[in-house]
Amino acid sequence: MSACGARTRIAPLAEWRLVAVGKIGSGPEAELFDRYNERLRPKLNVIEIADGKGNSIEIKRREADSILAAIPDGAFAVALDLGPVAPRSEVLASRLSMWMETGKSLAFIIGGAEGLEARVLKRANHVLSLGPLTWPHMLVRVMLAEQLYRARAIASGHPYHRSGRPE
Repeated sequence: MSACGARTRIAPLAEWRLVAVGKIGSGPEAELFDRYNERLRPKLNVIEIADGKGNSIEIKRREADSILAAIPDGAFAVALDLGPVAPRSEVLASRLSMWMETGKSLAFIIGGAEGLEARVLKRANHVLSLGPLTWPHMLVRVMLAEQLYRARAIASGHPYHRSGRPE
């Protein structure tokens, strides 16, 4: 309640969506993803895109068509792509807070084995790298969910994140 006794309406959080190529199924990766996703507010609404078939160009084209169709109109899209520089967790926390402040839905995009087609990268409002190493796509889901949880913990002052390194 506010000082004058009226209830303050809190705006609902915009949807968070994970658009990912491949089916995670069951197993340790799915369990770990679910563990972090359950902690997230809002949770990631997972949209799984079927793996493409054919040659690599055709696979990327078909996957791109499906990925682009799964991104809500007006959403702030973040494509995960291989890159040499990954942000520190504190930087990601700051960026995530800024993205949330737009009031737009967030759509995180993980491509398939062939990577993301240029159209998807062009649609993205931001390209996020988890570093220069190549990771299995199902582990990228887990790593993203954990980093989003960590970013929210940093933003809220929760002790989950420890920024210091042991001496």
